[in-house]
Amino acid sequence: MEQLSLTYCKGVLFWSGGNTRAACGRGGIRADKHEGDGGSPLGTFPLVRGFYRPDRLAPPESGLEMTALEPDDIWVDDSNDPGYNQLAKLPCTVSHEAMWREDSLYDLVVVIGYNTDPVVSGAGSAIFLHVAREDFNLTAGCIAIERRELAELVTRLGSGSTITIRD
Repeated sequence: MEQLSLTYCKGVLFWSGGNTRAACGRGGIRADKHEGDGGSPLGTFPLVRGFYRPDRLAPPESGLEMTALEPDDIWVDDSNDPGYNQLAKLPCTVSHEAMWREDSLYDLVVVIGYNTDPVVSGAGSAIFLHVAREDFNLTAGCIAIERRELAELVTRLGSGSTITIRD
C-alpha cells in the first residue's frame, strides 16, 4: 500500500493521479477548530485507521487497519468525558455520535488523525473521511466524497498516508 497524500481544497479532494468532488464542514476550514463549530480543521493530518459496515460491504483491502463496525459503536463528543474523541460502545450517557447509521455516510470511514495524539478537550472530535450525501451537502466537520471513490482510495492508503485540509 502507498503512503498516499490527499489534499482537500475548495470542494475537491486531490491525490497523485486523481481528484474527486468533496464536501467539507459547514463551518468552513478553521485554524481555530473547536467542538461543535461545524468546521473542518486546517492542516495536515495522518490517516489513522478505517471502519466499515460489514452488513453492507465486504472487508476492504487497505494498508490501514480496517475494523468492522458493530451496532453499538459510537464516537464520544462530550469534551468533559475521559473518552472524548474516541470510539466507545453503547450504553453511553454522555454526548456521542452513532457510528452505525441508517444512511450510508459511515458505510466506509477513515479516521483523520486530528486531535488524537494527544486528545485536547474541546478541540473537536470525530473528524473523518467518509461517504458524501448524494447532494454533497456540507458535513459537521468531516471531508466526504462519493462512495465508489472512497472505496478505491482506501485500497491505496497505508501507514504514512496523510490528508491536508486547506482553503
